[in-house]
Amino acid sequence: MTTLTRRALPPVALALAGMLALSACGSSDDDKASGSDAARTHTVKTVMGDVQVPVAPKRVVVLDTGELDSALSLGVRPVGATHSASEDGFPTYLPAERTKGIKEVGEIANPNLETVASLKPDLILTSKVRDGDRYDQLKAIAPTVMTESTGSAWKQNFQLHAEALGKQAEAKKVVAAYDAHVAEVTEAIGGKEKAAATEVNFVRFVEGADIRIYGKQNYIGSILADLGMGRPAITDKAKDGFSYDVSPEKIDLADADVIFTSTYGDPAKAGTTKTMDGGLWKGLKASKAGKVFKVDDRLWIAGIGYTAADEILDEFRAKMTG
Repeated sequence: MTTLTRRALPPVALALAGMLALSACGSSDDDKASGSDAARTHTVKTVMGDVQVPVAPKRVVVLDTGELDSALSLGVRPVGATHSASEDGFPTYLPAERTKGIKEVGEIANPNLETVASLKPDLILTSKVRDGDRYDQLKAIAPTVMTESTGSAWKQNFQLHAEALGKQAEAKKVVAAYDAHVAEVTEAIGGKEKAAATEVNFVRFVEGADIRIYGKQNYIGSILADLGMGRPAITDKAKDGFSYDVSPEKIDLADADVIFTSTYGDPAKAGTTKTMDGGLWKGLKASKAGKVFKVDDRLWIAGIGYTAADEILDEFRAKMTG
């Protein structure tokens, strides 16, 4: 990942940092005197060390789609959130009524720190891979809980988000509902044996980069694993388990019984249209069988949470049984 330029902490952030430091004095897990959850904190262990977080945070800012999904899945509406660098606004798979009133605070991996500070957050959720080199500035604004990365670790990240938000009980319900949904979809597509015998690939066309055949160590790979779907041998060659990148001339390596595809950026510039109109693509087993399905990149790749996963499961079932 490209190292991001560290910004100077804006004056408003420094002022807020001082206020937060004063309000935190004498606060601990055992502080019962105030009678207010807002005045008490608990310790959350993170990749950046222990962080003292309000027991019941009220003004949460999230700096990636996974954190936004986690918060909304747990019934928490953030006061601020970042958006994708390629598109304005929040992911369309999230109902508008659930994101209404959330302030945009810049792009993912490039948040506007002054805007973040102006919201007077009492908790910031993000990851080291996105904002590690901004950690000191962020924690001066509000307690900042970072996960190591994003993607394949989404379930573990969700648990940390739930702990930080004080929503562990709600998290158990979300996970149980997801597990039940997975079981229902697996049964609907023919059961575990049929799922295991059906090889599924996910191919992502990316503007300015090679075509990605997704491996098993990523968000969508984990959902396919939960469903017990078979995966072609090419997925075992994925770099770091993430993806095996190919040129359009080698797209035949993506062959499988079923192929899901998405595009990041402009389909023409990403090569989606040209590749899928070509002879190699049309010769794929999935193409001949009518088992190629285009899906929303912002949901299937960038959703990275339980709300997105439920949407994906419903769409997966509909396409596989349609």
